[in-house]
Amino acid sequence: MTATPRLELRALTKQFDSGGSVLTVLDGVDLELAAGESLAVLGPSGSGKSTLLALAAGLDRPTSGRVLLDGREIQSLSEDELALLRRHKVGFVFQTFQLLTNLTAFENVLLPLELAAAENARGRASELLETVGLGERAHHYPGQLSGGEQQRVALARAFATNPPILLADEPTGNLDRDTGGMVLEILADLHDRFGTTMILVTHDPAVAAVADRSVELVAGRLEEVTR
Repeated sequence: MTATPRLELRALTKQFDSGGSVLTVLDGVDLELAAGESLAVLGPSGSGKSTLLALAAGLDRPTSGRVLLDGREIQSLSEDELALLRRHKVGFVFQTFQLLTNLTAFENVLLPLELAAAENARGRASELLETVGLGERAHHYPGQLSGGEQQRVALARAFATNPPILLADEPTGNLDRDTGGMVLEILADLHDRFGTTMILVTHDPAVAAVADRSVELVAGRLEEVTR
């Protein structure tokens, strides 16, 4: 029996009203991701990459089409149901880190574990910070950390509850090449270690190379990229 894809997009379309005309950002997108698979979505700024991630996570609703997580359609769920689904199934990494500035690195990683009522939450948070090389910086606040360190905290937080799906939106976009390369190595290691299904959006083919395969958003549709 064929396993159900972890994530499916079926004829997914997203349109916006743009000054009286209709702007189609995504135009009938079809996509399947198996459990543990990683996919890079390439495209320039404004091509719809972030919109695709938002729809996949239920942060936005499509104009038409379907999004399925583990075979369950999510576009008709209530906001409370979507929030609960994201808490248990989806991790996020953003270009701008999105750490809570009034919490330490340790507390930022601990928060999703406490929300999920995870066992040994404090031990898990400490272990993840050690994994990303920040054990000695655990009690520093985001403002006391470099950009690369903040993104490593964000990675630890994203993997804290071992989500089945990780969505990464330009995770190295605010970092220099060397620091970005180190963050990508950690991201790839965590993905392999936890068997997470991952979508990574980027404009940089070098970043996309860490994924199993790549697609490009062209005029609202996905095209396979040959490596």
